[in-house]
Amino acid sequence: MQDKVVVVVGATGGIGSALTRKLAPRGTRLVLAARDSSRLATLVSQLGVTGPEQVLTVPCDITKPQEVQALMDKTVAQFGQIDALVNAAGAGILKQYNKLEPADLDAMLDLNLKGSFYTCQAAAEVMKERKSGHICNVVGILGKHSMAMAAAYSASKFGVVGFSKCMAEELKRFGVKFTLFYFGGIDSPFWDNVSLKVDRSKMLSTETAADAILFALRSEPQAVPMEINIQPESHLFF
Repeated sequence: MQDKVVVVVGATGGIGSALTRKLAPRGTRLVLAARDSSRLATLVSQLGVTGPEQVLTVPCDITKPQEVQALMDKTVAQFGQIDALVNAAGAGILKQYNKLEPADLDAMLDLNLKGSFYTCQAAAEVMKERKSGHICNVVGILGKHSMAMAAAYSASKFGVVGFSKCMAEELKRFGVKFTLFYFGGIDSPFWDNVSLKVDRSKMLSTETAADAILFALRSEPQAVPMEINIQPESHLFF
């Protein structure tokens, strides 16, 4: 990962921050994107790398295409390329289907689905020119399996799987590969505002998720880890 340029969207979240802490010591050139600039600054201070030659922070709301394009433009201006994009941003609204408001559905589709699409679309255009690149989308198990209370959330995540597979077909001749991550429950801030009662002690750790993403990023150029599915032993999906 030395000198590879990796854009991490949702960098200040549980999985995103765990991944950046693993990439920084490997000499990866990091582009860290999140909405909160102060949290980005705190993350960078924890990494121990402050030089512009290794890290660039870009406050970005991925629901806004113009901000996503600015993120990719700043990355290219700073580092000249994008080797990998990691989409780790997301939020969850878990309610019974008949309790979901239009605003709930809009929020899930805007952030989880449209936001991921905008980042993939913009990064892929850069990668396509170099005929090389890797897009990692953290989907979650509810993008593969259904669950009660998750109608809006699963709709957004199933959508990410759909467009990712379509884009993978279109871009494979340009050397751009996709990996989808179907993690089970991750003990992360995702659950802080979810009303469901869950036993977070039995969930996967953010470190486990970050290790899986790192494994995919370090795969040989001719190897395509298309899907990685990791579940907590207490709640398996097959």
